Amino acid sequence: MRIFQNSGLYPAYRHRLEALRKHQRGYAEWMSAFLADRYGTAHYLQPVLQGAANAFFTNGDDESAQRLWAKEQGLPNGQSLEAILLAQIEHHRTEIFYNLDPMRYGSDFVRKLPGSVRLSFAWRAAPSPGADFSAYDLVLCNFPSILKSYADRGWRARYFSPAHDPAMDRFAMQSERPVDVVFVGGYSRHHSRRAALLEAVADLAGDFELRFHLDNSRMTRLAESPLGLLLPVKQHRRPRSIQSLALDPVFGLDLYAALGSAKIVLNGAIDMAGNDRGNMRCFEALGCGALMLSDAGNYPKGMCDGESMVTYSSPAEAVRHIRALLGDPLRLKRIADSGHHMVATAYSKAEQWKAFVQLAAAA
Repeated sequence: MRIFQNSGLYPAYRHRLEALRKHQRGYAEWMSAFLADRYGTAHYLQPVLQGAANAFFTNGDDESAQRLWAKEQGLPNGQSLEAILLAQIEHHRTEIFYNLDPMRYGSDFVRKLPGSVRLSFAWRAAPSPGADFSAYDLVLCNFPSILKSYADRGWRARYFSPAHDPAMDRFAMQSERPVDVVFVGGYSRHHSRRAALLEAVADLAGDFELRFHLDNSRMTRLAESPLGLLLPVKQHRRPRSIQSLALDPVFGLDLYAALGSAKIVLNGAIDMAGNDRGNMRCFEALGCGALMLSDAGNYPKGMCDGESMVTYSSPAEAVRHIRALLGDPLRLKRIADSGHHMVATAYSKAEQWKAFVQLAAAA
């Protein structure tokens, strides 16, 4: 089974990636540096992470790396990123194409795949108005309501889950966790529930060590700039209590280090997520050995309130849980350890790969 996995880069991560591969030479070294940083690894299949000869991985929107590959292969200059990705798939003699970036490479792209490809899978775990995934053999995610929306459109959709990255285990074993509560995520006017949560938790700053690693929207950055103070964009500014705690966003191994330094990782679904839960941060928080405090909803199997994690129904309840948990370190550690054991076993890379192989056999 020859697997080709394509992904995409979050804009704020690109600067870090450029620094990581500054002294690397060649496409293979560039991709090795990327994979070693563990960015997005919850979604990468076991053969990719093991460097298996039958597996190929790329980020199809990484123009620098893609053009470097094209140059090494002797492709003519000026090829589009789509043409380069198709050339990679043909060169690899791919049998199963698994795409984590179907909004960029949708059905039109799938219809151009070379003849060696017998199955095409897409991962998409967010509402996708206007998207066309009909040419894919399967559309995968771990949000049941989104899978139903795909099935209602006539697409073949199946449940598939992110997995635990074994590289997290060394962070989970850290006995010293100097940060009481950490939050890592985006912040914009589209995150109204998240903003209310962070504002409530920020009031604990006088009693506990809090760290908010926020990736702000362009409008938020503008609203908080000197120019923005003169413009009618007040609604995009963060409250001062949040601004005072805000740190730069973290990615890759820096993200693991931030989660591994915390006793509690605060998580919250974005407003468009409905009642389904199970975003990648769940797997990262539990995987790095912190107690995950997250909003109530329908979680994947094994993520149970009071056993492997703790849920809240309101910002005020989240604050009460934080005070209670930090006041009972034995209970906090018991739940955190249970969460780590659960995700490392039930959602291991081996289990993820086994599920993928089963999907491919049944497709």
